[in-house]
Amino acid sequence: MSSEILVNITPTESRVALVENGVLQEVAIERNQRRGLVGNLYKGKVVRVLPGMQAAFVDLGLEKAGFIHVDDVVRTREAGETSGAAQSRNIGQLLREGQDIAVQILKDPIGTKGARLSMQLSVSSRYLVYMPGVEHIGVSQRIDNEEERDRLRDTVRRIALNEYGDIQDGYIIRTAAEGVAEDELRMDVGFLNRLWRHVQEKLGGAPGPRCIYEDLPLPLRTLRDMARDGIEKIRVDSQQTYQQMCKFSDCFHPETTPLIEYYQGERPLFYLYGVEDELSRALERKVPLKSGGYLVIDQTEAMATVDVNTGGFVGHHNLEETIFKTNLEAAGTIARQLRLRNLGGIIILDFIDMKDAEHRRQVLRALEKALAKDKAKTSICAVSELGLVEMTRKRTSENLQQMLCDPCPACNGRGYIKSAETVSYEIYREILRESRVYECQRLVVLASQVVIDRLLDEDSANVADLEECIARPIEFRTEAHYSQEQYDIIPV
Repeated sequence: MSSEILVNITPTESRVALVENGVLQEVAIERNQRRGLVGNLYKGKVVRVLPGMQAAFVDLGLEKAGFIHVDDVVRTREAGETSGAAQSRNIGQLLREGQDIAVQILKDPIGTKGARLSMQLSVSSRYLVYMPGVEHIGVSQRIDNEEERDRLRDTVRRIALNEYGDIQDGYIIRTAAEGVAEDELRMDVGFLNRLWRHVQEKLGGAPGPRCIYEDLPLPLRTLRDMARDGIEKIRVDSQQTYQQMCKFSDCFHPETTPLIEYYQGERPLFYLYGVEDELSRALERKVPLKSGGYLVIDQTEAMATVDVNTGGFVGHHNLEETIFKTNLEAAGTIARQLRLRNLGGIIILDFIDMKDAEHRRQVLRALEKALAKDKAKTSICAVSELGLVEMTRKRTSENLQQMLCDPCPACNGRGYIKSAETVSYEIYREILRESRVYECQRLVVLASQVVIDRLLDEDSANVADLEECIARPIEFRTEAHYSQEQYDIIPV
C-alpha cells in the first residue's frame, strides 16, 4: 500500500493529509489563531473545587477554565499510606482554591466544554513518552511481537539504569520504536530528560496561570507521529516549512529526511490529489458507496450515528446477499469516514439487518480490521438485540465539522427550519394577541418572501377573515434578509 503525506501551508493555517493509494484517509488542520492545545503544559490556578463531582476547575489563562477529575490528580503518598487509600482521598483534600498546580491538556476545549486536564505530566519524542515520577515502562499495544516488546522494554530499562543509576521515572515506548536500535533510543531518553529539566525550571518561576511548554506545531508533529513505515513521500508546498521539517528530521529521525520533498507545481497541492473535494464531501450527511448504496452520518452532542442503506444497489442473487455485500462495503467506508471526520465519543452503527449469523460475524470482523489502521483508540461491541453496533472512538480534539463550520444561523444548528405554513399560523396567533394589546389603525407584517407568498396566496381567505375579526387592515412587506422563521408584527 502506497502512502503519502501532504503538507499545505498558508499564512493563516497548516493542513496535513494522509493519502493511501490515492484516497484521502486522514486530515489534520491547525489554524494559527486557534492552535490545538493537547500535550501543552500549564501552570494553572485552581478557581473552584467541586466535592460533589470529585473535580475542580483550573484557570489556564484561556477563554474557558480547564476541568480536572480526582483520578487525574497526582499526589505524593504520605508515609504508610497505601495506593488504595491515596486514590480514595476527597478532591478537597488534594486541591484548594487559589492553589498553583502544574497540569497537562488531555483534550482540547470542545463546544461549551473547557479543556480536560491531568496532573500526570508527560513529554513526547519520536519513540518514547517520558512520565516523570512514574516507575513504569510500558510498550504500545500496536507492537504485537512479544520478543520485540521484551527487547524494547529491557533496552529502555538498561539505558535508564546506566545513564541515571535508578529508574524513578517512567516511559511508554511508542509504535514507531519497533525495530529501532539502542543508540536511537538512548538519544531519545537523553533528549526527554533535558527537555524535562527545562520544563521544571519554568515551573519554578513566576506564578500561574501561564503556558510552560507547547507541543510541536502540526508539520513537525506530523514527522514525529505519522512518518512511519510505508510512507513513500512527504510533500510540502512551503519552502520555509520544508527547511524546518528537514532540520527537525535530521536531528531526531534522519531516515525520514530523504522522503521530504518540496512541491513547486503550479496546481495547489491539495487540488492535485483531490483533497479539497474530499474535504467538501466529508461535511455532507450522505456518503455514497460504490455499489450504489449509501451512508447517512449524523452528529449530535451525545453521539454520532451512521445509517447504512442499499439505495440503488439491487444485487445479482438474492436480498440477503445484496444486504451482506452492502454492509461489507459500508464497514470499510465507515472506518475511513470516522478517521477523516475525526468523529469521537459514542458512535452507533445501524447496518442493514442480516439474518445470517456468519454474515454478521464477517461484517463485524471487516469493521475491526478496517479500524486497526486508526491511531485513535476504538472499542467495538457485538451486534445488539436491535441489530446495532455500538462503539467508541477516543476524542481528543474537535471533529472536522466543528473545526470548519458554525451552526446554521437560520435553524440554530437543528438541521431543519419551520415550514412556511407553521410560520404563517404563528403570525395569525401573534396578530390576534397584538390586536388586543395595542390600539392602532393597522398592523404591518414583516417576513421572508416565501412566508409572505403563502399568506397572500394559499392563506388569503384566512387573512381576509382575520382582518374582519380584528376590524383592522393587515399590510404585508417582504424583508429579503429575514430567514424563513423570522418575522415582526408592527402596530401602526
